[in-house]
Amino acid sequence: MSKVKILSTQQIRQKLNRLAYEVYENNFSEKELFIVGIDGNGYKIAQNLMSLLGSISSLKLKLGKISINKDEPWNGEPVIDFEEKDYVKKCVVLVDDVLNSGKTMMYAVKLFLDKPVKKINTLVLVDRSHSRFPVKADFVGLSLSTSLQEHIEADFSKKNKEVVYLS
Repeated sequence: MSKVKILSTQQIRQKLNRLAYEVYENNFSEKELFIVGIDGNGYKIAQNLMSLLGSISSLKLKLGKISINKDEPWNGEPVIDFEEKDYVKKCVVLVDDVLNSGKTMMYAVKLFLDKPVKKINTLVLVDRSHSRFPVKADFVGLSLSTSLQEHIEADFSKKNKEVVYLS
């Protein structure tokens, strides 16, 4: 099956810019936001989001990363590069590139559920609308209904040449 470009570098930047404004609008009264990216493209998007939020708001921002087995998230504990004090009683924005079934996002959210966080929001660049888990993204760059045989691939390996494909 061939790849079809569904988002160019410019379109990704436009969507991330819009998402940053949406996050800010929904959290403008907060003093601090904790942005957490799921390792890989989710973390790269979280870094971009941090930069954009820093340029449009006066919010205090902190960045974190969760490394999780995306195929079998129940096997082993996720690896985090932050501490509990970074997110307790704060607003958390959990970021990933593509929301497929909701499995990865569900297991990532689980890390915060037994702690007193103020609010958890989820943000994805592309939502495929194939939820097998009760996860809905609060902030979505692009909603795209695909068949189960189709795949979305976000390529953030080259700086300033990010692209998203449907195959």
